[in-house]
Amino acid sequence: MHSRPDHGHDPFVRVRGAREHNLRGVDVDVPRDVLAVFTGVSGSGKSSLAFGTIYAEAQRRYFESVAPYARRLIHQVGAPKVGEITGLPPAVSLQQRRAAPTSRSSVGTVTTLSNSLRMLFSRAGDYPPGAERLDSDAFSPNTAAGACPGCHGLGRVHRTTEELLVPDPSLSIREGAVAAWPGAWQGKNLRDVLDALGHDVDRPWRELPRADREWILFTDEQPVVTVHPVRDAGRIQRPYQGTYMSARRYVMKTFADSKSPALRTKAERFLTSEPCPACGGSRLRPEALAVTFAGRTVAELSALPLTDLARCLREAAAGSGRGAAGAQPAEVLTDDLLARIATITELGLGYLAPDRATPTLSAGELQRLRLATQLRSGLFGVVYVLDEPSAGLHPADTEALLTVLDRLKAAGNSVFVVEHHLDVMRHADWLVDVGPRAGEHGGRVLHSGPVAGLEAVAESATARFLFDRTPVTPRQVRTPRGRLKVGPVSRHNLRDVTAEFPLGAFTAVTGVSGSGKSTLIGELTEDLAGVDRLVCVDQKPIGRTPRSNLATYTGLFDVVRKVFAGTDEARARGYGVGRFSFNVAGGRCETCQGEGFVSVELLFLPSTYAPCPDCGGARYNPETLQVTHRGLTVADVLDLTVEAAAAFFADTPAVLRSLRTLLDVGLGYLRLGQPATELSGGEAQRIKLAGELQRVRRGHTLYLLDEPTAGLHPADVEVLVGRLHELVDAGHSVVVVEHDMSVVAGADWVIDLGPGGGTEGGRVVAAGTPAEVAAAANSRTAPYLARATSPRARP
Repeated sequence: MHSRPDHGHDPFVRVRGAREHNLRGVDVDVPRDVLAVFTGVSGSGKSSLAFGTIYAEAQRRYFESVAPYARRLIHQVGAPKVGEITGLPPAVSLQQRRAAPTSRSSVGTVTTLSNSLRMLFSRAGDYPPGAERLDSDAFSPNTAAGACPGCHGLGRVHRTTEELLVPDPSLSIREGAVAAWPGAWQGKNLRDVLDALGHDVDRPWRELPRADREWILFTDEQPVVTVHPVRDAGRIQRPYQGTYMSARRYVMKTFADSKSPALRTKAERFLTSEPCPACGGSRLRPEALAVTFAGRTVAELSALPLTDLARCLREAAAGSGRGAAGAQPAEVLTDDLLARIATITELGLGYLAPDRATPTLSAGELQRLRLATQLRSGLFGVVYVLDEPSAGLHPADTEALLTVLDRLKAAGNSVFVVEHHLDVMRHADWLVDVGPRAGEHGGRVLHSGPVAGLEAVAESATARFLFDRTPVTPRQVRTPRGRLKVGPVSRHNLRDVTAEFPLGAFTAVTGVSGSGKSTLIGELTEDLAGVDRLVCVDQKPIGRTPRSNLATYTGLFDVVRKVFAGTDEARARGYGVGRFSFNVAGGRCETCQGEGFVSVELLFLPSTYAPCPDCGGARYNPETLQVTHRGLTVADVLDLTVEAAAAFFADTPAVLRSLRTLLDVGLGYLRLGQPATELSGGEAQRIKLAGELQRVRRGHTLYLLDEPTAGLHPADVEVLVGRLHELVDAGHSVVVVEHDMSVVAGADWVIDLGPGGGTEGGRVVAAGTPAEVAAAANSRTAPYLARATSPRARP
């Protein structure tokens, strides 16, 4: 690779000819050492520019500098499609990746607070008389030295009982008494093996001898016997060697090893989970739990919310007397812990405890934890590329976030942020607006310069909201036709909370992070009087591999396959509907098994996906791709955007209905075959909402949405909220957890929780119309809501 000679320090990152995804040969210069915000509607290309081009190129250069091994990977993974980039320093990416689903990863491990706490106990803990000092590893449940041998450091043990495994003892084994066993052939095989072993499989379970029942359910033996299957008419079945596996062993093995979520869930029904009796759920060996600091064990300190942990550490430091002999290691380690905790608390996360598992955190919480860790790392001269750091943040917390971003910049770094929040845009030194619209109607840089300059750009969707000075017209509040009463609820941080949700209305639940909003709406169930049907539209992925996509999830691909199977060419070749599926052998490319991608394992980095070398990402074999419908192959159709597909299938009502609802929630820019792994949480949520909207509903439905506007440009928020209000107008009820004050201002009813997060929250601070809550005295939401509901001209 020929790199341009560096003539001194270039104050700009200069991008030339960026063509990643929908970018149209973009040239843009972004200054270094500033807070630069990349804006534009969802799908406009701003992430393709910030992450797909600028960050990807920085990472590629890093790979190239590391080792020949890494260079080989670049050819597999592919370099970003860009002419050249100059003036690019090393980059650090903080994306909204979901937490790795492991119960061993926690707030403490992500922020390295656990390391410092363990060191504190190792060096400065109070040991029992005569006990020898332990290494810091002995205070970690994730090491052999520290993990409780009873639960292997997980804190819980899974057990099963005869009552769980055999719910109906009046049945015989042949009739399916052992409910935990698998169905179909595997279950029949286990019954036949028991028969061959001499057990009576036709007697009611309760009449079998206790010793036999115990052995059948709980033995660890795995005897092998010759099974002579009962002959079915017309089928020849030969004897075979069958291995026995007890019901407990089968359930434990399935729960621990199965890759199928459905099988794991089934196995879980036959298990009870309880705190480990050996360690009481603390996950540690007795030797580690015998050591205390400030009168508490490491497990007790790790279970405290960070604000309480800081208070405890400060009191211990004050009590020990500064500079006292032997207090030196404790002072240094306590100061370090307090400084780390202060950064996390500043980002509004003081309610989290170090032992809180990362899979239970929202994507926004996880990203802010990583941000806090970066602040302490002391790096300078790098580009931080952040993905919507304000997502899931209350306006009060967004102000703290801006302070943190300013500190990263002041430390000598460039901060590039992909963002939809208007306050973050107003705070920027430099704004790069991409658009004007999504997909093929976007991919151009409309403005790159100081914020004020965007006002003159007529085609920018961002400018319309950023410089909107029209007065707010208050919306007529709907009259509810009844109320749902919830509570009293005492769960997580909610203590005896009761709340009322109006029926036939749009309700917004507000409050700072950790105030208890999601816990409260989790109490809305189908069992409540007045709820005919409940639909929860969450932000969980619609699939975890590239095999799952928009077309398969919505069901519209079933119709597309029928269209292709109905063509003259397909009929002449004898191709049925299955030929056009990429999930079964036949029409798909066998190299990638229809995924279009192959997984590239990186030894020292997370594995990544690269296009299949044989089909180039098309998913199908060459013969299947010889069948066309109006000039397009089935692979071409998967490559169409929702908007283009709506035009292409204008005369196929079954496909068009699905596509129209996707257009209605602002997803016209997504490709039909876009892998689920490339979709954001907000996009996944809107796909689910579109799926709901295309079903014709009779009767009343209660829709629950947790932060539906997270990751949405104000223009897209307008479209989405319009759809939700249409649901209410059609007689349904909608409840949203929301931080966007423009959405809250348009609600019929607001329930504000708080006043703070964690132990300082969990109460209903105010409930009423938006105007009433905006006037509430001790609400942290009120001042921001007042600004959004005020009929005066906005800033």
